[in-house]
Parts: sequence; C-alpha cells; structure tokens
Amino acid sequence: MKYFVILAFVAIVISLGTALFFMMKSDSKGKSRSQKMALALALRVGLSIALFIAILLAWKLGLIQPSGISAGR
Repeated sequence: MKYFVILAFVAIVISLGTALFFMMKSDSKGKSRSQKMALALALRVGLSIALFIAILLAWKLGLIQPSGISAGR
C-alpha cells in the first residue's frame, strides 16, 4: 500500500507539472494548449480522488491502521 500511495503522489505531481508546461508553453494555437492543460488538470483531480478512495477502502478492509491522537482526547 505504501508503494501505491507513493506512486499515486508521483503521478499527481507529474500531471500538475504537465499542466504547468502546457500553461507556460508559447504556441500560436492557444485553444489546443488550453485543452491539453485542462486535460492534465482533470487527470490530476481524478488521480487525487482515486487515491482518496483507495486509502478509504484500504482502511475499511483493514489493510492500513490509523495512528496518532486518539478520538477521546
């Protein structure tokens, strides 16, 4: 599970960097550049949601255990 989370974070950062690249790239075709940037940002959002759901499911299935401050404090 640890490697999955690390891989997901790396994919999210790469997607964000790709969107930055398309935003900063100077091109005469502004519309296609905007579409590519929007697609990269949509992919980042999808990856973030998938990571959150995967962590939630792993917790519910008992694959990971919460730690830290107890709820009673």
